[in-house]
Amino acid sequence: MDLSVASSSLAKTLLPPFSFSLRPNAPKRLRFSINSAFFLQKPPSISRQNKLAVVTAIQVSTQSENDDFVLEDVPHLTNFLPDLPSYPNPLMKSQAYSIVKKNFVSPEDVVAQNVVIQKESPRGVHFRRAGPREKIYFEPEEVRACIVTCGGLCPGINTVIREIVCGLNIMYGVQDILGIEGGYKGFYSKNTLMLTPKVVNYIHKCGGTFLRTSRGGHDTHKIVDNIEDRGINQVYIIGGDGTHKGASLIYEEVKRRGLQVAVAGIPKTIDNDIAVIDKSFGFDTAVEEAQRAIDAAHVEVESVENGVGIVKLMGRYSGFIAMYATLASRDVDCCLIPESPFYLEGRGGLFEFIEDRLKENGHLVIVVAEGAGQEYVAAEGHAAGKKDASGNKLLLDVGPWLSDKIKNHFTMFRKMTVNMKYIDPTYMIRAIPSNASDNIYCTLLAHGAVHGTMAGYTGFTIGPVNSKHAYIPIARVTERQKTVWLSDRMWARLLASTNQPSFVASDQ
Repeated sequence: MDLSVASSSLAKTLLPPFSFSLRPNAPKRLRFSINSAFFLQKPPSISRQNKLAVVTAIQVSTQSENDDFVLEDVPHLTNFLPDLPSYPNPLMKSQAYSIVKKNFVSPEDVVAQNVVIQKESPRGVHFRRAGPREKIYFEPEEVRACIVTCGGLCPGINTVIREIVCGLNIMYGVQDILGIEGGYKGFYSKNTLMLTPKVVNYIHKCGGTFLRTSRGGHDTHKIVDNIEDRGINQVYIIGGDGTHKGASLIYEEVKRRGLQVAVAGIPKTIDNDIAVIDKSFGFDTAVEEAQRAIDAAHVEVESVENGVGIVKLMGRYSGFIAMYATLASRDVDCCLIPESPFYLEGRGGLFEFIEDRLKENGHLVIVVAEGAGQEYVAAEGHAAGKKDASGNKLLLDVGPWLSDKIKNHFTMFRKMTVNMKYIDPTYMIRAIPSNASDNIYCTLLAHGAVHGTMAGYTGFTIGPVNSKHAYIPIARVTERQKTVWLSDRMWARLLASTNQPSFVASDQ
């Protein structure tokens, strides 16, 4: 049967009747309101005439503020350097990109923060889509770029470094790339090395960071003085929440001085607690490696009488690694994360659950995120409230504390012998190279950052939003930390998998 639409106006009917043009010097936050909303009021009527199906759409016009479209834009060098010239992108002549149907990202391409919405709900927040632009604002031969890594280790850092260097050199022909050694303080400690594709060729096979790292050491004026003195005009900063706050200060100082310097962040946190983006690089590798520790704990406790294994994983404020490792393992009996308070004694408490599971199976495995139960450890007189050089709260060691509590309870009060097995694989996980999935992800992040800076964007970070890479204002990823939602289906899946108590309250 031949099917055809009665009129091409149907396609027009279903599209919002508005257009917008996004300029490099557009305001950071743009809001659009659509005067008419077009949608199907009821299922389309289909009439058959000589085997021809004619679809008729019903058009309804309405005024509604719910049609608001918000673009959270990133700064552009032309915002404070309006006379900056542009140049054709050399990717136009690239052999690699010549086979791509659409070489360059359209200025109108945006990425929606929320993809699941109701029919009459606001269209919501959007971000500028990442990727190469038709025009660039740096002559490749005049670029002097630098790369710095800050904060803790994470699988994939070396891959990001490598791909920034290769992206700048191979795609854009940039020859002058510096590596700043030792974190932010390396800017004014004169620690640098020249980076070429040959120098970084094999570093992705190694864990850690080729450039070394440190916490703290951020002095905005010293850093920007050094950037200006060395003639650096592109700065790539790899780090987490604190590092991005420092990157924002560098961007603001560069802007104040009117320098043609693009500042780009690449979000790094093994805890996956960066807001807005789907996930941070190294997370998949961390979850995969955590399986080894969980498997080892399970083998240990299964081989003894009343074996209780505790595996402490990363997760200062967010329990994503613990949650995903638990779901992936299927050998975990209980998962404790910072977002979900738990209690030890009483009906529905952890001790009762452990005893029931030991009677049923003869063993159990508990995964605990490092930030869980901090209030209990602190209440017993342990030092608390201290911070590291990055401003992060120093956590008390919940793993040994929980092990002692469980052992003392069952041996002293329940008169049961328990065999405790405690495993802390934190540094083993942090130090390994990234797996295949993270290697690809790191490449996309690095190349996206390079395309963005060459196109003149600055004061941005990059990451996937609903699986599409986007340029995000740095302030958006530092205003809060992403945490596990206890009302989300993923946490419900975990509870269904472990059948652990919800720890609502001991008196309920």
